[in-house]
Amino acid sequence: MATYITKEKREEIFNEYGGNSSNSGSIEGQIALFTFRIGGLTDHLKENKKDHSSRRALLTLVGKRKRLLTYLYKKDINRYREIIEKLQIRKSSVSGSGQY
Repeated sequence: MATYITKEKREEIFNEYGGNSSNSGSIEGQIALFTFRIGGLTDHLKENKKDHSSRRALLTLVGKRKRLLTYLYKKDINRYREIIEKLQIRKSSVSGSGQY
């Protein structure tokens, strides 16, 4: 089951993260859009555990978002840190690594 996003919601996401609603090519806007879609697919898969096509779509979106985040990390680490903090994607690491 695909998660469809209305035009208004898409414009709202790009307006908040991409600068303006018509800037659909911005890295931050694309990452935010993928994060929104990942959240919808995650909720869907909690109810429909055997929906393997949606699971594959989810893994594809996670991979795309990871590649965009890697690109942004290499290009501008400050923008990377801002988008990570805004979207709360990464969990903060504990001070100790857990290895002795």
